[in-house]
Amino acid sequence: MKGIHFLTDSDNNKVAVQIDLQLHGELWQDFYDLLLVEAAKDEESDSLESYLEKLEKREQL
Repeated sequence: MKGIHFLTDSDNNKVAVQIDLQLHGELWQDFYDLLLVEAAKDEESDSLESYLEKLEKREQL
């Protein structure tokens, strides 16, 4: 694929990729967004109600 280059180790295993952002900038943004979602998947989250309560308390300070 034009604009995509894989870097390999001494055993020819793909270990990194270079992406031409001028050609594939949108692809990079999608990939980056997926990485952020994957990194946050095990984090605890608050319900919407709990979040809104915290926000109200913060605004009252």
